[in-house]
Amino acid sequence: MTQIISAVIVNYNAGALLHECIESLLKCPLRIEIIVVDNASSDGSLAALVDLPQVKIIRNIMNTGFSAGCNRGLASAHADYLLFVNPDCRVDTHAIDELLQALKSDESVGMVGGLLMNPDGSEQGGGRRAIPTPWRSFVRAFELSRLANRWPRLFFDFYLHKQPLPRQPVEVEAISGACMLAKRRAIEDVGLWDEGYFLHCEDLDWCMRFRKKDWKILFVPSARIMHALGVCSRASPIFVEWHKHKGMMRFYRKFFRHQYPGVLMGLVTIGVWLRFGILAWYFSIKHVGRMLGAERG
Repeated sequence: MTQIISAVIVNYNAGALLHECIESLLKCPLRIEIIVVDNASSDGSLAALVDLPQVKIIRNIMNTGFSAGCNRGLASAHADYLLFVNPDCRVDTHAIDELLQALKSDESVGMVGGLLMNPDGSEQGGGRRAIPTPWRSFVRAFELSRLANRWPRLFFDFYLHKQPLPRQPVEVEAISGACMLAKRRAIEDVGLWDEGYFLHCEDLDWCMRFRKKDWKILFVPSARIMHALGVCSRASPIFVEWHKHKGMMRFYRKFFRHQYPGVLMGLVTIGVWLRFGILAWYFSIKHVGRMLGAERG
């Protein structure tokens, strides 16, 4: 039987979460081709897959990043519908079917995403959002969205999870790369993931490019996905934050440099790297505190 969907999972030291993710996909009533692209993991996470012969494993000799991993998995996929899902996600039994129905509902729909949930059952930020322009990011960073009641257009928060959950699929500007289902012909039109991003912001880049090619992006609230956000990155937070902020700058320069010329883009750059410096200092102090606590213990 021909696979309806090819699922690409880029893994890097996800541990037991990878196996749990794949098990949740195998419970889906649809036939899914599962491709794991491993970015040189050292935690033995692939060992748990030996009893899953239906899973194809592609081993990279080094960590090539998320975008490059997605592209390598895509090159080995055979289906007309491509699911990109993080190894720290567990999908509900009928979530993929709900996503597929929404994706096939209109010829102009190119990509769909579901309801990302925290372990406590609350909606996670990022599953449905507006594009985080430099101004919107500034508003969120300094919690100015509290002024949105008086000036909603000026102090708009690009995360939409605090808004009422829609009952039906709705068009949004962006979804999360943690779980994306896309049409192959839309990908062929838009192009591959931008490998200039190593980690973070590559999903926003793709969403921008889909919309520039007039492909609609839908958020599907009935497709529930449990996402253990940040679990895979806790071991190296400064490394993750470095690439996150580097990705932010690539995203801003790629899509907004004409709106934020000269001095304005310079201020954006200073703000981004100042934020990284503060976070790096925080994580360094936290790490030293843990080490001292361990020595005393």
